Amino acid sequence: CRRAAGFIDRGGAAGHYDGALRSIIHALKYEGRRSIGRRLARLLRAQCADVLAGADGVVPVPLHPRRLRSRGFNQAAEIARHLDLPLVPVLQRQRDTQPQMELPASRRHRNVKQAFALTRRAHHRDAVRGRRLVIVDDVSTTGATVQECARVLKRAGALEVRAVTVARVVRSRP
Repeated sequence: CRRAAGFIDRGGAAGHYDGALRSIIHALKYEGRRSIGRRLARLLRAQCADVLAGADGVVPVPLHPRRLRSRGFNQAAEIARHLDLPLVPVLQRQRDTQPQMELPASRRHRNVKQAFALTRRAHHRDAVRGRRLVIVDDVSTTGATVQECARVLKRAGALEVRAVTVARVVRSRP
């Protein structure tokens, strides 16, 4: 688990987004096999234990309500709820963005800029302020999504923001 830049204090991924792990994530995300979330959480606990250690809670990357309705569940939340830490669902996606995997790396940060916000529930600000939180997502390519989520959490007073993803896209360099 390597250190991430920007608003994230520490970050890690359980593996590379290829082969069997890619197929397993697709089964969860696109085939609706929600029971896979528990197994992916177990993998994250094993591979990113240092990032999860001492955290006050986990924050799943939210889906836009339209995408949540069409998919029927949030894959990040399915993973996060099995990480043996309190679930802290304090973020909302306020803008329906284009899926990151459809965009070149150069456009991903702009695509998610200001796409997330803290929910309007008053107690959610208290759930963030002074806490060590871990953002959870299924796949990271450029880190743009988790960085934008971390920005919102830091501005709401989080003491430390970490991020874990099941898989990280690794591009070979020419």
